Amino acid sequence: MPGENLTRIEAEERAALVSVRDYDVVLDVTTGPEVFRSQTTVRFTATAGASTFIDAITAAVHSVTLNGVELDPAEVSDGVRIQLPNLAAENELVVVADGRYMNTGEGLHRFVDPADGEVYLYTQFEVPDSRRMFAVFEQPDLKAEFKFTVTAPSHWQVISNQPTPEPELHPSGRRADDVSTATWAFEPTPRMSSYITALIAGPYDVVRDELTSSDGRVIPLGVFSRKSLSQYLDADYIFEKTKQGFEYFEAKFDVPYPFTKYDQLFVPEYNAGAMENAGAVTFTEVYVFRSKVTDAIKERRVVTILHELAHMWFGDLVTMKWWNDLWLNESFAEWASTIATAEATEWHHAWTTFNSMEKSWAYRQDQLPSTHPIVAEIRDLEDVLVNFDGITYAKGGSVLKQLAAWVGIEAFFTGVSAYFKKHAWGNTTLADLLGELEVASGRDLSAWSKLWLETAGVNTLRPEIATDDAGTITAFTVLQSAHPDYPTIRPHRAAIGFYNLVDGALVREHRVELDIDGERTDVAELVGLARPDLVLLNDDDLAYAKIRLDEASQQVAIANLSKIEDPLARALVWSSVWDAVRDAETSASDYLELVLGNIASETESTTLRIILANAQLAASSYVAPEHRAEARRTLADGFWKLAREAAAGSDAQFQFVKAFASIAEAGSHVDDLAGLFEGSITLDGLDVDTDLGWELLIALVAAGRAGDAEIDARLESDKTATGQESAAHARAATPTAEGKQRAWASVIDVDTATNSVVRTTATGFVRADDQALLTPFIERYFGMLDGIWKSRSYAIAEKLVDLLYPAPLASRALVEASHAWLAANTDAAPALRRLVVENVAGVERALAAQARDAQ
Repeated sequence: MPGENLTRIEAEERAALVSVRDYDVVLDVTTGPEVFRSQTTVRFTATAGASTFIDAITAAVHSVTLNGVELDPAEVSDGVRIQLPNLAAENELVVVADGRYMNTGEGLHRFVDPADGEVYLYTQFEVPDSRRMFAVFEQPDLKAEFKFTVTAPSHWQVISNQPTPEPELHPSGRRADDVSTATWAFEPTPRMSSYITALIAGPYDVVRDELTSSDGRVIPLGVFSRKSLSQYLDADYIFEKTKQGFEYFEAKFDVPYPFTKYDQLFVPEYNAGAMENAGAVTFTEVYVFRSKVTDAIKERRVVTILHELAHMWFGDLVTMKWWNDLWLNESFAEWASTIATAEATEWHHAWTTFNSMEKSWAYRQDQLPSTHPIVAEIRDLEDVLVNFDGITYAKGGSVLKQLAAWVGIEAFFTGVSAYFKKHAWGNTTLADLLGELEVASGRDLSAWSKLWLETAGVNTLRPEIATDDAGTITAFTVLQSAHPDYPTIRPHRAAIGFYNLVDGALVREHRVELDIDGERTDVAELVGLARPDLVLLNDDDLAYAKIRLDEASQQVAIANLSKIEDPLARALVWSSVWDAVRDAETSASDYLELVLGNIASETESTTLRIILANAQLAASSYVAPEHRAEARRTLADGFWKLAREAAAGSDAQFQFVKAFASIAEAGSHVDDLAGLFEGSITLDGLDVDTDLGWELLIALVAAGRAGDAEIDARLESDKTATGQESAAHARAATPTAEGKQRAWASVIDVDTATNSVVRTTATGFVRADDQALLTPFIERYFGMLDGIWKSRSYAIAEKLVDLLYPAPLASRALVEASHAWLAANTDAAPALRRLVVENVAGVERALAAQARDAQ
């Protein structure tokens, strides 16, 4: 990674010198399995006599020609940048180089399908990786037109931002291996940033459709997947959600879709959920369901489809000037996709999902030592990479929901529409959007922006209620507090709900919406009302704030949690109790009792998924050490009981089985697990399909009941990329010192594993019911950090540093070792230090929770 950084100051200086007209990029991907040929011609204006550089991460540079003058590649290129001296007012640069295929999910990624030997390519350029494919001024405000010409095997699909043209076929025998090739010459793109350009190539299968845009244009649609996965691709459903999103966004934004076609491509070994390449969105193959998945994953796929579609306007048509506004790009898409999912698709409870997943992520991130204002100081590309976090996506999206409530939803959409129309194809800053929202709403947002976007931390809201002897409210006040390290008190638009037990259900009978500001906000309109059974602050989840229940409401909520009819209200209570556990206000053991007593009635898949994960964290790390073994055993056995009692074929049954498998080694039902895997035990409605079978086998390996022979046998029957990843996961879960050493060596001692195998290996490595297996790796973990960070690409290094941290130990020894490393490595890369800081903060929180649980 050294030398690949770009600072904001460098970008500002370059943007002051250079304005880019267009790129003509000629690629040949038939040159072998290691490198491809890349010829870039870029035309740009510059301050005459000035010097600057262009970005190009290369395997070799063959020639550099600037305004007809040959420059010595050895003198001007260091493999990362090419220096450009003595520029003219009008310039043409031609760079001929070899780029290197990646197996890390960065740049131009090359994948060989183990199922059939076919080769697949795709690009992933956000943030700074188009420079791995062609020479480019790699910053979002140097927009240009891009023309791609690609030579590839003639039987491939070749997809980019513009519609795919008819290829020019080359005679057979052009190459020594007699592979028939062709060349595709794409039309130039509209002006766009380099990070949203794209190339996807290979023998992808495609399903096609079309829609009519609001301006009457016919927009071709395509859905692509690998041949070996295409039998599982539900393209019709994907098209349906896409069309619903088009109709919703075009109506709400009052701006037609800005590009000429819309392809969605499911690609292998992907690091993210998806990427908003203009007109050619790439998605993780996790969203091609070869086996049964939870309803939570199905819903998440819809949100992701609409998230990337929203980016076609916000991010692609109008782009932030620099990465400090990355949060706005991602937050808007997160907010827009959630409201579109709730209002335009069958997933009407999307805001409940948002609360359970995104908001809980945001609250966690905002309470870490590394928290930062939403508008973060982005000094360089490393800052960008590490700030793809819960603040950027989830807190930002939550705050935009708050802003929409603050200015009013109609005014919000009006302002957004004006923003798109005014700044189409340009670059903007936050002030440009806020200015349009102020015009549309009549509200001055300067104070709001300063309090919400320029400060860090999350507030806590609590009710203070006084009643007379008859139970009538005589005073009602909302108390607002802040962490002493982040003392900002903020304005909130929020609702308060009154819930009462009616015919065995806890239902809302009164609601008031108001502005909350200051440390105390009196709510006069609630005075004189009868005190309800449950008072719920932030009802409907408009505000971004932690909430606490008053004592009487908490007792009612915990005793009747499964009786709360509204799933969003239920999620708010679940979140409040879990947050109290994380803050060591409520014992983890009590939380586990609450989960096992109420989870069977939960109807929302994502809420269920998050609660099950939280329960496992509580049992493994938050209960007192002397209770840990019993808590994990009770939870594992409880999950198995829930699985057997759940409705046949239900999402709940499926989730309980998966949760049982993830902790089964701690329980007393490993024989049942083995029977389920082997087929001697069955549950009505449950199909132990390929992926669930792998999860059960991984659990058996972790329990010491299966090993390499069983893994090899299952891999023989599943010769796919997912099979290889699952096998790596299983081997790494082997509960022996030799098994952990083997897993460690496979990703640390050698650098051949792909990004996906690194992830699954690390996940299996830290799975250890016997914590003594991980203790020897504390010293080795901190010993490897510097070398790994300097020698691996960011995508790989970040996974190794984050996922191999032995957090399951949750011990004082791990805390001390972490702080010792931080103290001794003050000059380490800020992004590396941040990963360690965040991990040790999680362990310190666990120790505080353990102390509370021991009381």
